Amino acid sequence: MSSTSDLRPVAAPRDLFVQRLREQWAEQLGRRLDVLVAGCLHDEPATLDRIEARLTGVDEDLPVIRSVTAGRTDLARCLLGDLRSAPIRPRSFDVIQLSFLLERIHHAELVLDRLLQALRPGGLVLLRMRDRRSAYGLCERLAPWWLRRHLSAGGAPGPLPAVYEPLTSRDGIHAFCLSRGLMITDDEIAASAPPLSPLGHAAVTLAARLTRGRCPSTHDEITMVIKKPQNHFARLI
Repeated sequence: MSSTSDLRPVAAPRDLFVQRLREQWAEQLGRRLDVLVAGCLHDEPATLDRIEARLTGVDEDLPVIRSVTAGRTDLARCLLGDLRSAPIRPRSFDVIQLSFLLERIHHAELVLDRLLQALRPGGLVLLRMRDRRSAYGLCERLAPWWLRRHLSAGGAPGPLPAVYEPLTSRDGIHAFCLSRGLMITDDEIAASAPPLSPLGHAAVTLAARLTRGRCPSTHDEITMVIKKPQNHFARLI
């Protein structure tokens, strides 16, 4: 059994996302990329030299999120509120960057459908989320509020809601994409949870042992690149 020392911060998947963004930009012959940043607390999009991009943020309207987004200067605008009814025009974005949002909201499948309606044909979703089937994800969704404070890095926002609906797993995303005619071009797992307190380490270790590896401590994050097809035979979303 792997120890929770495996749960250590690693570099964000910048290289993968930058590569896919550059490919997307090249396919559009240098036209500006319209990017929807869904989940504004983490992972400001990478700066891309010589690529023009306009960023729009969208997230829940919570005090901690308002305070963070108020200090972001990279967003052309930011929409906070009910994500099921956010005022986003259909087919208006080339890329959706979805960072650690799905695991902390209710109605995640409805929200993802809503976001995908805003994606142009051939557009990309750059997805990062915590895995509900990891030991870290199990602790996040079952632990009381006071214990969840030990699963976050000092000074990090939160603790935020930890909903972890079935969509927030590799099987959940694969089933969702299959039913919508979406193509997953990249699928990776990683250990990127913030540094844990001793109590947080103990909780994740215990979760991994009690589940006998069904909820492993070797990873906590899922990273995927999802492509919306161009052809008209795909389901309209």
